[in-house]
Amino acid sequence: MIRQQPVLILAFLLLFTGLACEAFGNAVPAVDETAIVEAAVSTVEARLPEPSEAGGTLPQAVPTLTAVQSLPISTDLEASLVGVYQQANQAVVHIFVLDSSGAVLGTGSGFVIDKDGHIVTNNHVVADGAEFQVVFANGESSRATVAGTDVDSDLAVVTAETWPADIIPLPLGDSTAVQVGQFVVAIGNPFGEAGSMSVGIISGLGRTIESQRIAEGGGRYSLPQVIQTDAAINPGNSGGPLLNLNGEVIGVNSSILTRTGTNSGVGFSIPVAAVKRIAPALIADGSYTYPYIGIRMSDNNLSLQELLGLPRTTGVYVTEVSAGTPAEDAGMTGSGFDQVGTPGRGGDLIIAIDGIPVNDTGDLISYLVFHTEVGQTVQMTVLRNGEELTLPLMLGARP
Repeated sequence: MIRQQPVLILAFLLLFTGLACEAFGNAVPAVDETAIVEAAVSTVEARLPEPSEAGGTLPQAVPTLTAVQSLPISTDLEASLVGVYQQANQAVVHIFVLDSSGAVLGTGSGFVIDKDGHIVTNNHVVADGAEFQVVFANGESSRATVAGTDVDSDLAVVTAETWPADIIPLPLGDSTAVQVGQFVVAIGNPFGEAGSMSVGIISGLGRTIESQRIAEGGGRYSLPQVIQTDAAINPGNSGGPLLNLNGEVIGVNSSILTRTGTNSGVGFSIPVAAVKRIAPALIADGSYTYPYIGIRMSDNNLSLQELLGLPRTTGVYVTEVSAGTPAEDAGMTGSGFDQVGTPGRGGDLIIAIDGIPVNDTGDLISYLVFHTEVGQTVQMTVLRNGEELTLPLMLGARP
């Protein structure tokens, strides 16, 4: 499904989003990252004697130290962070991407998900490589091959030829249960600095990032439910895990919003819900097939409602139905466009799918990506010319 008019943040992303993998060229200086530091602070008071009645020269001020209660060396948060790192870092790998001559093109991160040597990373980390090597936290290294890639989610799985016998795969958490404000940890290899950890919070939920692939007709597919974090993500972090304080993977670090190419406090992580659905298919088949409707669409809003006389400001407005698609077979109607590209009247307004309310394109894409399969029949509830209709639609395969 292709979004017709991406929201403002996505247009901004196209201008300023950087993919957080490290490409080799000029040497990148190491970055000294500091985690949470707590220190006791002592205060100094200078006490002066009272001057005598006869005057004279004041003696030199003598400072005295006023003791303050010492802060604990380790807090519960610090202990949790140390524990997460010790538990998780052993399964985080440094991926070296080589060309056919063996020259290093760049590096990225990944993490082990099973006892068969499968490592999740980003598609953009491995996309241009001919050969791959992975280095584990204990220093062991191995050659690796690509098991499968998916450009629309920016996920990939590589398989190591060998791996440490005592490695413990990272547990996959529940990205649908996370909350804004929750502490998170990112582990990876920024600027080639292996096994680096950064700490932050979840800054936002329900973000959408667009595929690097241009679809038929010039649009782009989108991945929903992306997690936004302020944990430092820099070149080389791509493919590394975003973890909760239980040490569970909740996301795969993918990209940053930046004007400089380095972290500016706005990073994006692919939800682990996508890993759970897509990675098994990449391992088994080398690719993943998404369900497909076959429409172009726009988020409804106040401006569109007033322009077209729609009965509400929420929902997804259908602007075009592609020929020979499930949407056409189901009888959906698109509005078309005028000469300046403005949507016309008469398009279906999607308000629910299988009884689940659809307020915007993110709701519709999320339901399709995470809750449906190719060949499944869904019930599309639409408003057409003031009438509510339910259209059975059998999902096809995304081209």
